[in-house]
Amino acid sequence: MTITFGEDTRNLLDGRNFATVSTVDPDGGPQSSVVWYRRDGDTILFSVTSDKRKARNLRRDPRISVAVFDIENPYHSVAIRGTAELVEDRDKTLPTELAHRYLGEDPPAEPDDVTRLIVRVRPEKVSTFSV
Repeated sequence: MTITFGEDTRNLLDGRNFATVSTVDPDGGPQSSVVWYRRDGDTILFSVTSDKRKARNLRRDPRISVAVFDIENPYHSVAIRGTAELVEDRDKTLPTELAHRYLGEDPPAEPDDVTRLIVRVRPEKVSTFSV
């Protein structure tokens, strides 16, 4: 089933807010971290290096949860549950896009042997909260 974001959710996701991403550890427990992200249509993109726990977890189990709240109004939030697709980012373009979005500048250079992945989150359930 294809889920589309409503206008309110798109506006929240397009703000310069941070996302908390949760994946499933091998023992079944949650692993959470805060990431920079951007919306791409009705999906969420974020960047991760291939050696990180998030990447290893998602290779094994693609279930993912993403929570975002509005920095200007913390009582406005969205929780997205879905599955993740990992694609190699050979040119490391997403980290540059995200650094420009959040900092207004290029990110520090990474060694050539670092493998960057783009994580595309395809929503299966979207829950919003607003006061």
